[in-house]
Amino acid sequence: MFEYRLKVYGNTLVYAITACCCQGFLLLGYDQGVMSGIVGTNDNRFAKDFNFPDSKMTGTITAIYDIGCVIGSILAFQYGEAVGRRRMIMMGGTIMIIGTIILVSSFSIPQLIVGRIVTGIGNGFNSSTIPVYQSESSPARVRGMLLSTQGVVTILGLCIAYWLDYATSFAAMSPLQWRLPLGFQGVFAICLVLQAWMLPESPRWLVQQGRNDEAAEVLANLEGREFTPDHPDIVRLRVDIETSVAAESTGEEFSLRELFTGGKIQNFRRICLSIGIELMQQFTGSNMINYYAPVVYQSTMGLSRNMSLILGGCTSLTYLVGSLIPLWVMDLAGRRTLLLISSAGLCLCFSLASILLSIGTVPTAYGACAMVFVFQLFLGVGWLPVPWFYPSEINVTRLRSRGMAIASAWNWMAVFAVVQITPIAVTNIGYRTFIIFAVFNFLWIPIVYCFFPETKGLELEDIDHIFEKGGITGGVFSSRGRTITPKHHERAIGMDETVLKASGRHVEDSTAV
Repeated sequence: MFEYRLKVYGNTLVYAITACCCQGFLLLGYDQGVMSGIVGTNDNRFAKDFNFPDSKMTGTITAIYDIGCVIGSILAFQYGEAVGRRRMIMMGGTIMIIGTIILVSSFSIPQLIVGRIVTGIGNGFNSSTIPVYQSESSPARVRGMLLSTQGVVTILGLCIAYWLDYATSFAAMSPLQWRLPLGFQGVFAICLVLQAWMLPESPRWLVQQGRNDEAAEVLANLEGREFTPDHPDIVRLRVDIETSVAAESTGEEFSLRELFTGGKIQNFRRICLSIGIELMQQFTGSNMINYYAPVVYQSTMGLSRNMSLILGGCTSLTYLVGSLIPLWVMDLAGRRTLLLISSAGLCLCFSLASILLSIGTVPTAYGACAMVFVFQLFLGVGWLPVPWFYPSEINVTRLRSRGMAIASAWNWMAVFAVVQITPIAVTNIGYRTFIIFAVFNFLWIPIVYCFFPETKGLELEDIDHIFEKGGITGGVFSSRGRTITPKHHERAIGMDETVLKASGRHVEDSTAV
């Protein structure tokens, strides 16, 4: 019998898995924000210890972390399917602990860069694996809500980083000014490793590895203490997953050619959507604010360093408020609707911010600052949570971890580009940087509407059939995003209805969260 260390069942086990996944994204968010309050001035210990880096070196120190994330994502693509979801998360956390030790003990820029790369590799493991683990262990009816919690804690981590940076800024000439914020991430990494150590493996990964009995045991535990592997609801779930995996299997080891196949499954389209949504997220301008909020306020709006740090922290709190909204509406409105609303709002906010900054007065600078706050609300509604988990939903089980790893790698390459060019752009073209991102946000509206299907309420096995209508848009445009309905996979394989009715209820009902 399959054994794991945390003996909880049903909703409690689902919550425990969600808490572990959230810990990983808390760490991710913290790392995204921690450098913003450390760099950007020559009047602190960090600048003194590292020979007063200019804007180019500041961009490199900040952005090199993302190169580490790319490397970690590539390694997850290569080895993640063999290692498993749970062990990859544990490895990612362990690597981040090592990277934190290197960072805290840094006395030169090369050592600092090495530490940033190492922590990035660990985060690449996590960002490639955690959404897959969560999506494969969550009931369809509330999967969107559970996955959206990752966005909330990402911003919670960002808030913690901003305000810890602000607190240590009062000890500007103490080594704690930068060593404490960079070292604090180790606490989150240790908690992540311990949490993952106590949890079961993803049932869909176990089926993919031919460990079907273990998968049934995990499925039963996810349903509740009273369920057994031979319960009709568990049999239904197991058959769903097994038939889906069998349909995806070529009978051979994975080949890169599978990523480029079309047909009814449309693997290449799924990979393109996975990459596309990550690139689109980064070119909303989100990380211009996340990484450099105080720098942006100080350089483009002429505010003091102290006021810029305070506003950076308040911006992150506004972002946190926006990120809470999808918890209630993600499984009601759906992924597409929130992305479309978010894109329109982001475009409007940055357009107004650029107009106000072009006037060049103090009142209009504060008006532009207000637009950045509203921008964070719209960002939290759609473009924060959805890109992090959409690739883990849209890819089939056989390619899910690899598809997520590819998406993660492209995401971090895009983050690197944005983070590298932002300080240079802000220095050279100032408020016009907002115009560039406003145009991108406008372009995302027709792209999302035409090409991105809705996954709300669908089992992962249903999503295998989502592009069967074919055509240039895969049926997305003609069906307004809803190409299939729930339980499509069961109908497609002709599953015996007596299996579904034997217990007198559906699985989603018994797994209500």
